[in-house]
Amino acid sequence: QAQLVESGGGSVQTGGSLRLSCTGTIDSRKCVGWFRQVPEKEREGIAITCGGWTRPWYHDTVKDRFTFAQNRSSNSLYLDMNNLTPDDTGMYYCAAGGYGLKESTYDLWGRGTQVTVSP
Repeated sequence: QAQLVESGGGSVQTGGSLRLSCTGTIDSRKCVGWFRQVPEKEREGIAITCGGWTRPWYHDTVKDRFTFAQNRSSNSLYLDMNNLTPDDTGMYYCAAGGYGLKESTYDLWGRGTQVTVSP
């Protein structure tokens, strides 16, 4: 049973922007992050932060375009996505309770929200 809920996905054209949101049971002492699965590829982390880190880690493919934010008081995570391209099309998931960048360590997941970017 999912304990995180994502929202904000949708369809945009190349160069457009979207903001994803995630709310739920989030332990800020552990790692939280955003993962995505694009067609024909495995799910991978794209933006992750852990308790004590000074700034989030970003996958090279989204660095300087995506911004990860966390509101601990409202148990919310956000992913601001700018300058989107068709390569960003995929299912986006938020996750919590993990350790570092390893997906298998995350024990709380949302059901995902679809992002589609047209040429």
